[in-house]
Amino acid sequence: MTGPAPRVGFVGLGNIGKPMALRLAASALPLHVYDVAPAPLAELAAAGAEVAGSVAEAAAAVDVLCVMVRDDDQVREVLAEALPVARDGLTVVVHSTVAPGTPGELADLAARHGVQVLDAPVSGGAMGAADGTLAILVGGEDAAFAAARPALEVMGAKVVHAGPIGAGTRFKLARNLMHFVAFTAATEAQRLAEAAGLDLRALGDVVRHTDAITGGPGAIMHRETTAPIAPDDFWHGVFSHVVALGEKDLGFAVALADELGVDVPLARLAEQRLREGLGL
Repeated sequence: MTGPAPRVGFVGLGNIGKPMALRLAASALPLHVYDVAPAPLAELAAAGAEVAGSVAEAAAAVDVLCVMVRDDDQVREVLAEALPVARDGLTVVVHSTVAPGTPGELADLAARHGVQVLDAPVSGGAMGAADGTLAILVGGEDAAFAAARPALEVMGAKVVHAGPIGAGTRFKLARNLMHFVAFTAATEAQRLAEAAGLDLRALGDVVRHTDAITGGPGAIMHRETTAPIAPDDFWHGVFSHVVALGEKDLGFAVALADELGVDVPLARLAEQRLREGLGL
């Protein structure tokens, strides 16, 4: 890092925001924090952070203002307090997961005050926040990203500049679509296993064990496009093998579900769409 360390503000010390802020407090970056709850403020003060009396007080004192609040409305409230007092060139980093159109609206509003905005939602949960291994998915201009990067690299082990404003949010939504669809598929598998008289905790142990080896759903995500695969492409052979195994095992699983009277709509959909989805 060249030049003086940026002064960082952090607003929103909840389940994920507090451990993110604690990582900053343990770094060499000067830190100002604000939250409406007194308990996390006391904890951050004990860790060496400067406690601000308001969002405006924090915003006026820093070069980079990180925001991790509940939803779009709260993000807008924070910016409404911060922008009138912000110094020219302040970079606001929105870590909250917001609607796809919100980052662009915030950036346009902030630009009138000479303030830059990044949308930078995180993936990795409270555990990743606590140990500094979050993935931070960033959208915004290069200059804003460069300004915030020293703080982002303290909080995350994988910082991805995904593109212009809004790209971080779109990245997070794509990632979490897979996350929660996979959770729903897991509940379907659990119902099948339970009906078959299996130990659900043992099944969970096996899933975590093998996903750690194979990479789970991410194992198929190496291509740069979702277009159909040419027969002479390396991935055609790989995915042909995946489809052969997948269709066989999905067919057996659906047959077992029918035998046991278990509803498995996601499995049926996967059986229909796996081949085309993989580009074959």
